[in-house]
Amino acid sequence: MHRFDVCNGDADGLCAVLQWRQVHAQAATLVTGLKREIELLGQVPAKAGDEVLVCDLSMQRNLKPLQQLLAQGVQVRYVDHHAVDAVPQHPGLRATIDTDARVCTSLLMDRLLQGRCRAWALVGAYGDNLGEVADALAVERGLDEAARRSLRRLGEAINYNAYGDNPADQHIAPQVLYARLARFADPLQAWRQDPIGEELDALRQADLARALQQTVTPAGDRARWMALPDAPWSRRVIGILANELARAEPGRAVAVLKADGRRGHVVSLRAPLSRPGGADAFCRRFGGGGRAGAAGIDHLPEHEHERFVAELSVARWGV
Repeated sequence: MHRFDVCNGDADGLCAVLQWRQVHAQAATLVTGLKREIELLGQVPAKAGDEVLVCDLSMQRNLKPLQQLLAQGVQVRYVDHHAVDAVPQHPGLRATIDTDARVCTSLLMDRLLQGRCRAWALVGAYGDNLGEVADALAVERGLDEAARRSLRRLGEAINYNAYGDNPADQHIAPQVLYARLARFADPLQAWRQDPIGEELDALRQADLARALQQTVTPAGDRARWMALPDAPWSRRVIGILANELARAEPGRAVAVLKADGRRGHVVSLRAPLSRPGGADAFCRRFGGGGRAGAAGIDHLPEHEHERFVAELSVARWGV
């Protein structure tokens, strides 16, 4: 019998799996990738009797391989916070799906494990831009401001590393990053003893400073957008830039567009933090998807740009 852990390569996905394996310390093959590599379940060579853990990957976009694995007799545990039309009913599937904008996969895993690896759950939540939720849980756990700041920096650094159009854009492969983090039961210890956290944080700050020099354009009273050129730094920074701009003005939505070299843009959208809902529905109008509070579009053609900005300027959030 073989075990496979399948997750998004960002902070939320990696930290969800880290929690599970801290408690269930069985050997497993990790399958992960770039932030936008969502359809990973089809890469899993599981057979009857094998076990697969899936974290922070849209079930909707992995539905066909999920059904194939279940039909083959594979046992699947699925933990996620992305919208899905209908969860398959199958005795081999244990699904924990919650699309509330104030939860992430790491927090769902925290519920399943009854807080046994809470600090790693906080790293995932901070990385997923759920700072207020993470702060409240951290204070409840008795963590001081310095500890909370370290967990936030680590989460944001891990999340930053997941972005890019190809592995060459990343500082470290997510599989290698996971292995380095998994050596530590306590993420604060990981932050102090492994230089990778501070390395990623320094790169993140440099890319972010460069991005913040770009022009922000209003879209009505409730949103704004920024366009970035196509370059390694912009590929890495697009998601964390959207998070940073969302925190700077929590009452307004923000869209970050990056030229994709195909006569269009990649889009990273954040609903207002004060009304975190509607981002996924908005992006679906343009062939994208995601979560209620944060979503994206893999390719927005140039001819759709004007309509995108027009609809962004009148969009309703929190619904």
